[in-house]
Amino acid sequence: MTILANVKVTERVRSIEYAIRDVIVHAKELAKTGKKIYYLNIGDPVAYDFDTPSHVKQALTRAIEEGANSYSPSEGLPELRQAISEKERKVNHVKISADDVIVTVGISEGIQMVMAALIDVGDEILLPGPTYPPYIAYAKFFGGKPVTYETVEENGWQPNIDDLRKKISEKTRGIVIINPNNPCGALYEDKVIKEMIDLAGENGIPVISDEIYDQIIYEKKFVSTAYLAKDVPVIGLNGFSKAYLMTGWRLGYIYFHEETNRIQELKQCIEKEARVRLCANTPVQKAGAEALTGSQDHIAKMIEKLRRRRDYAWKRLNEMKGMSCAKPEAAFYVFPRIYGVGSKWRTDREFVLELLKQTGVLFVHGSGFDPVYGSGHFRGVFLPPLGTLEQAFNEVEQFMEKNS
Repeated sequence: MTILANVKVTERVRSIEYAIRDVIVHAKELAKTGKKIYYLNIGDPVAYDFDTPSHVKQALTRAIEEGANSYSPSEGLPELRQAISEKERKVNHVKISADDVIVTVGISEGIQMVMAALIDVGDEILLPGPTYPPYIAYAKFFGGKPVTYETVEENGWQPNIDDLRKKISEKTRGIVIINPNNPCGALYEDKVIKEMIDLAGENGIPVISDEIYDQIIYEKKFVSTAYLAKDVPVIGLNGFSKAYLMTGWRLGYIYFHEETNRIQELKQCIEKEARVRLCANTPVQKAGAEALTGSQDHIAKMIEKLRRRRDYAWKRLNEMKGMSCAKPEAAFYVFPRIYGVGSKWRTDREFVLELLKQTGVLFVHGSGFDPVYGSGHFRGVFLPPLGTLEQAFNEVEQFMEKNS
């Protein structure tokens, strides 16, 4: 038998990082010792006490029983694409047709497809700092350079327009807006988004707008980038994981919004990518259509539960020694600053791992969301019930007291 030796692995794969799940390796090792782990690292509501709506579950089983088990069109089922078009019009006041929509296997595949179509070796993509890690990972994967623009913590993590302007170059291929924001829970102001759109228009580049938390808003109102854009092309990214509690179902979509035809070739090339991977899960698409057209009652109930947990987490974190936290206005994340990084702990990663070791509370180090603007922070979720949050934050508070 021939034994393969020295199998070459590509650098683009060897260098992949995804901090949100990479930290779980350490938690699993600790759990083997019998230590109780408080998993506050992944934004999965269904892992806690939120459940997929029953009518959506029933639609999935009905689709399977009725024979929707074959391949479907690469761009997505016509009824789902139409339902997405109508949802964007009703919820976000964005006018797109079903033909403007491509269904993806979760929003993550959408990010991959858009990055693949926009970025060649040496190209740059502008991302909010801190940002959702797959944008950094995929930009690098396709030979590009992720460039983060500052979002200002003291101003509720709003983008710094002057910094964004300075970072646009002849190599820039797009501006990514993540609003509502992961990892900070920020909700961008309309005037800020308009300024970002204007900058994109002035420089002839598209805007990529990630809006998967568009319906998880607390006090203020969300306004879609595409709604504010006029003649500037917007590539929208959204999905079913968060508002529709379908995280493990892996269903998302890309849409293309423009008044001209400047991104038609881009759309056609992303359609080619969709064909290469055949199609998204057919019965899940059937259920996705039901999610959009059926009862929406669960959303208000979910937000009310999350608001109480947001208020509790934000209050507790700001009462602790050695940290501060901006108030999240959307999504279900906190992104506190740790003042001891650089003195008590060398890095935010060291802080997170030491906290895990001593308390069993698992967060994600902020530098995993951007080594520049995420450094010195950590991201946590406030998805668990209040009782679990209280136990976890008691552990964190004791840890901070001990290390103050």
